Amino acid sequence: MRYAIYFTPGPDDALTRIAANWLGRDPFTGAHHEAPATEQMSAHEIAFHTAAPRRYGFHATLKAPFRLAEGETEASLDQALTTYAATLEPVVLPRLVVGQIDGFFALVPGEFSPALNRFAGDIVSAFDRFRAPLTEREIERRNPDALSQIEFQNLCQWGYPYVFDTFRFHMTLTGRVNGEDSTKLRASIDAMFAEELDRPFAVDGLALFVEREPGAPFMVHSHYALGRQTQRKTA
Repeated sequence: MRYAIYFTPGPDDALTRIAANWLGRDPFTGAHHEAPATEQMSAHEIAFHTAAPRRYGFHATLKAPFRLAEGETEASLDQALTTYAATLEPVVLPRLVVGQIDGFFALVPGEFSPALNRFAGDIVSAFDRFRAPLTEREIERRNPDALSQIEFQNLCQWGYPYVFDTFRFHMTLTGRVNGEDSTKLRASIDAMFAEELDRPFAVDGLALFVEREPGAPFMVHSHYALGRQTQRKTA
């Protein structure tokens, strides 16, 4: 069993609903959706290109998936997240845009946000005590030969290569793609998401995601609004 601390908008947010339709699965409910068709791509083509992110659900990684450290429990982790979320305030971005990172499409900040990077880095540090050290097999799965020196150091120390100076806030929408499909996917994503992106965007909650067994879809266990606001548990 693995856990992850992600950002995702709340279950009733318009962006959450659009993303669930696009990816074909709602991580709050587990409900599956038939992939949409656009002018550029068929439903089958979109379902193919969204297969990889579908398992993880719509999210931005803050504390990457980890096994629990000895002596910690799901309850102790969830309680710590409840308490921590109440101490934070939302980080507001001018807007999100559609970008492509290492070949996959994602929603990313329209401009660099030092506040968002600090927010993410603090979470990495604060919750590392809950993370069991990576096994050699887990390190190998990250393809360490393809990482930079700092990324490899991050992987060994923090369990994930892309933290602190290498952190990139992104909400993944596709697997890796190139060529003609890239152009068609970009147009399809623009058609689906454009209305929700042309406005300020608040990173205003923390979610505990759970992978109950290897290869299982990640589900939202609990979702907490930042600050002393109403909190929602889903399991």
